[in-house]
Amino acid sequence: MLGLQYFSFEELWSPMFFFLMAALVLLYFYIAGPWRLKHQPDEPPVTAGQKTWFVSGAILFYLAQGGPIDLLGHMMFSFHMASMSLSYLIVPPIIMLGVPVFMWRLMFRASFWKRLSFLMNPILTLLAFNVLFSVYHFPVVHDFVMTHFFVHRVYYVVLLISAFMMWWQIAGPVPEWNRLADVRKMAYIFANGLLLTPACALIIFAGAPMYATYNDPEIWAYAMGYCVGGDVSTLLSQFSGPTFFNLMGALEDQQTGGIIMKLVQEFMYGGILIYVFKQWYKREHADDVDTEDTGSGRLDPAGANT
Repeated sequence: MLGLQYFSFEELWSPMFFFLMAALVLLYFYIAGPWRLKHQPDEPPVTAGQKTWFVSGAILFYLAQGGPIDLLGHMMFSFHMASMSLSYLIVPPIIMLGVPVFMWRLMFRASFWKRLSFLMNPILTLLAFNVLFSVYHFPVVHDFVMTHFFVHRVYYVVLLISAFMMWWQIAGPVPEWNRLADVRKMAYIFANGLLLTPACALIIFAGAPMYATYNDPEIWAYAMGYCVGGDVSTLLSQFSGPTFFNLMGALEDQQTGGIIMKLVQEFMYGGILIYVFKQWYKREHADDVDTEDTGSGRLDPAGANT
């Protein structure tokens, strides 16, 4: 129904990207098992939960950037936003939950990383991700990136790195590298939600379709040339353009994409905000209980309360 039957297996499933992600998963299991036992036997075993998180993150990223969702994202803006949501709002924290502390220390043990530590300033990471993400969805920027393969790849890699840097401030698993206490984390999460809102609002409340990639048949065919083989001119002879595949009108598709992005953002940030708040409340409450116990429950050697 979505028109996927018109495309080959290679175009739908990107085998090379699949093998790349599979190799990354195999490397993870090798470091988590044989390598850890040989080189760092004192480190605790990687839990089944961590392995599940990592594999889930790898699968979601593959589907978003190499599977059918990626191809559909070139034909419908709503699928494009689903891909963006998976890649930058869901996958990074899932991967962080799956990678144990010793692997993070192993990856960043080289001394030169310390000289780049200024890049992990929370304000810088907050602005970097949200500015890159928001600017990308300006129509002129979006259409340029989608129709220039090298720029497209570089921009997506930089955006992914900035997403991990942003999420590290919230979900970073290495205690000594954390820069934000719980209250500041809550403010950081809230600020992320605010900064992404204008881009979502621009997309949702626009009165007309904004992106030529999804409305101009020739530009659409040119952009599709990066994910399908053969002569892209055949796309125009076979199909009338992206409207051939779109289940909705162009404006409705665009608005649906903005709503998807906003809902995923609210779900992720809202859920993590509640979790951080609960952890902070438990610690504060535990400190109050400890203070009361030490203040009224101690006994002197004679057995009287001190």
